[in-house]
Amino acid sequence: MYYYKYKNNIFITKKEYNNFTPISENEVKKHNGKLYALNKLNPLNSRRSYLVSSSCQLFLDDEKIDLIHNQNNSSLDKIPDWLKEKIKNKNVISINTEYPNWKNKLDLHFPDKWKINVIGLGDVGGTLITGLRLLGQDCIKRIGIYDRNVDKINRWNYEINQILYPNMELALPQIVPIEENQLFDCDMFVFCVSVGVPNIGEEKNDVRLIQFEGNSKIINYYAQKARENNFKGIFAVVSDPVDLLCKSVFLESNKDSNGNFDFKGLAPDQIKGYGLGVMNARAAFYANENPETSVYLSEGRAFGPHGEGLIIADSIENYNHKNSLYLTEKAKKANLDIRTTGFKPYIAPALSSGSLSIIATIKSEWHYSSNFMGGVFMGSRNRLFKNTTEFETYNFKNELLERIKYTYNYLMKTKI
Repeated sequence: MYYYKYKNNIFITKKEYNNFTPISENEVKKHNGKLYALNKLNPLNSRRSYLVSSSCQLFLDDEKIDLIHNQNNSSLDKIPDWLKEKIKNKNVISINTEYPNWKNKLDLHFPDKWKINVIGLGDVGGTLITGLRLLGQDCIKRIGIYDRNVDKINRWNYEINQILYPNMELALPQIVPIEENQLFDCDMFVFCVSVGVPNIGEEKNDVRLIQFEGNSKIINYYAQKARENNFKGIFAVVSDPVDLLCKSVFLESNKDSNGNFDFKGLAPDQIKGYGLGVMNARAAFYANENPETSVYLSEGRAFGPHGEGLIIADSIENYNHKNSLYLTEKAKKANLDIRTTGFKPYIAPALSSGSLSIIATIKSEWHYSSNFMGGVFMGSRNRLFKNTTEFETYNFKNELLERIKYTYNYLMKTKI
């Protein structure tokens, strides 16, 4: 293993670098701060950074589901005890130096209170900013709102700024109308634009996939805008289909003017999809109706996309395949059940996947969102910690592991 120092940063790596100052292993052992584990992987299939939360994640050659799956690996025995201890204390961050802007990660720090800009003030966007206004007073500085329909901007500016607690002592985040050229002056950009949503009774297939063609054209425009603005914050995707739109943002923002990949746009760790939170909430809703599945409320987990390929595990410790498949189907089809009542299902998604999960992100709390894993965006439980992503990791039972692999391969094969 090689050890280097760059400015005030300490690097460990299995590959030799010629542009950093070599240091001794003993000096690294005594270092009390963060260590950066440098790696060289194809950016199309690897994150720019993630927190190494288990020894299995150190110096991965192929990320895929290894970011959440603890595998038995004989090479782990070669990791020195002092390094295992630093991993246990969450002081090791993996960085892929094949990204041209990888050094930006060394200086990245998010503020205590974030500036959030939301584009798209329809049903979802309007509900989402309502949740952020009511619940984000301790972590959100202000919420910028934008829509191409000026009347919507004016409406929500009046409505949301007139929400106030009776005692008027809590300073709620101010809602601020913004122009399109101000969209990336923030810590988090939230995309809530949706086109092509079928009317009630006109659904034929998964409603989310129907929206991809229209939404992808719009989101790709803003992906390029993020690149032009050298945006360093979080690009949050709430519109459907969340996972595919995240991938589209990643690919589009990393192309030069000739359409060639240069990976100078948004890094994968800057892009998060907010769709799985409501699937977890829907699974919990149905689990609570049956004593056989109620264990989900304390031991369950959700994985995968917001739609086809969704995985609900009734218990991560004592996995029951039959009960898990039941909850998966109930959660996956819940939006269609709601549509049979004559209404579009947007309130729970806007709050469970949107407002509550975004606030959890800002506060470095565990939540569900989609993140880049080996070339696809796939949902799982994670948190923003030490300015990068920490994934919750598991010792998957075989039946659950096969489901995870199937969904990963399904997402890999889905063309965008």
